Amino acid sequence: MSSDSPAKKTTTTPAKAASAAPLKTPQPEPSAVEEAHDQIVRLDPALIVRDDYNARTTDTEPDDDLKASVAELGVQDPIHVRPQENGTYGAFKGWRRAQAQQDANATAKAEGRPARKIPTIIRADLVGNDAMTHLLSLIENDHREQMHDRDRVKAIETLALIDVSEEQRETMARALKIKRAELRAAREAARLDDAQLHRASVQGFDLMQMAEMAEVSDVSRAVQVLEDAHAKDTAEEGGGRGHWDQALAQLRQAKADTEARQTALDALEKADVPLLPDYFPWGTKDTSRPLTELRTPLGAPLTPDKHAYCSGHAARLDEEFQPVWYCSDPAKYGHKLRPGAKQAKQSMSEEEKEARARTIAGNKAWKTARTVREDFVRRLCKGKSLPEPVRQFALRTVMSPPYLYAKWCEKGETEAVAQFLGVPDPNADTSQYSREGDPFDDLVSRQGKTKGWHQVFAQVAAAFEYSMREPKAWQGLSRHQAAYLLCLKAEGYRLSDVEELAVTKYLPQPDDEAQAADLAA
Repeated sequence: MSSDSPAKKTTTTPAKAASAAPLKTPQPEPSAVEEAHDQIVRLDPALIVRDDYNARTTDTEPDDDLKASVAELGVQDPIHVRPQENGTYGAFKGWRRAQAQQDANATAKAEGRPARKIPTIIRADLVGNDAMTHLLSLIENDHREQMHDRDRVKAIETLALIDVSEEQRETMARALKIKRAELRAAREAARLDDAQLHRASVQGFDLMQMAEMAEVSDVSRAVQVLEDAHAKDTAEEGGGRGHWDQALAQLRQAKADTEARQTALDALEKADVPLLPDYFPWGTKDTSRPLTELRTPLGAPLTPDKHAYCSGHAARLDEEFQPVWYCSDPAKYGHKLRPGAKQAKQSMSEEEKEARARTIAGNKAWKTARTVREDFVRRLCKGKSLPEPVRQFALRTVMSPPYLYAKWCEKGETEAVAQFLGVPDPNADTSQYSREGDPFDDLVSRQGKTKGWHQVFAQVAAAFEYSMREPKAWQGLSRHQAAYLLCLKAEGYRLSDVEELAVTKYLPQPDDEAQAADLAA
């Protein structure tokens, strides 16, 4: 038996090993730039001023709670500054804290408190980089509840105007989680007053919508109309901005109408031409006649220039706010009626006035809706793929062309097709007698199969839009035109009220649906 006893091996379980020699969690290595940013120094508050590119422009003074806290404990969170040419440091983050410490130090000796310095991160790398300074300040303040709506919009407006590269502007937009278009829209949005900005912010409007709201804010009830439209869009499945687009188009039209009317009235006033009333009391005869129905005593046409010296020279404004020239009383001023002119009618009845007002309103609404509809068609034509129902509609139109499509093709128009496809009009600089014979051959060759159906649909849409160009088209829509509108509706286009009215007679009626259900049963 051997006298050598086996040596005992010391074993350590993983748990014991961990407790005996704790492992260090690997820490990320900061870059040299990050290390420079993270270095905190303590600065005399007297050396700190507000940076010109600090995003906060309202509520910049420290409140009483902040002052009391800083007087008692000093500034706890570092502020961010960048060196200035005069030896001071511009605060772009934490300027209110810096002011609170300045106030506390001013009374420290008298109140038996120490005068404190401020923990500060000095960003020497931002000297001369106003855009990044402003962006960092905006992001800092944007996360604080106290930031005023005006500050945010104004700050984004400033970023949009600063001269930076497109790459930097993309970075800014991503950092703020906004679209590039919103950067550009901030300038218009800044035109809203504080109350309107607050309402828009509460409703969740983006900067594009704020800018559009500013565009029509002087129209009666514009803000309420847009709020209602935004609420409808939000409540609908899939969202979108169909109600918003239609409401905005109507408000733009109302604004344009008001401006056009005022321009026309100013011109008439300047020319000292009275404006005739549109309506007279029931039973009262309107003695006025348009000049087109009148002749001189010698039978010559009575033009506005010839009639300008007549005491009865007057005007009315048509639906487009263009002057229509009248003589207020041809018999009194010695003018003859043109042969075949109709006899003057008495004033319209209330029913006739209402019917005329509905027609005028419908015509304007139809004209307004077209701008929104054409924008929707452009988006369809620029999409990656054309929806199958739209492709089939285009195919059926080409294979069994309705008269409106065949008539349009004969015209050889290319402008609308080019606009829908987002390409230059090949006939933009040519007369109707020297137009290109095959204007889109090059486009077809370049885009080939990928965008072929987009091009066909653009052609079809251009034909339908042309056929419905007249303001009164809504009163007698054909079944093909109604099918076109309903095809767009099925793809997400929000029909306006007048468009809904125009297609109503082509929709299945309740009795038809019941009859179809009975037949199916």
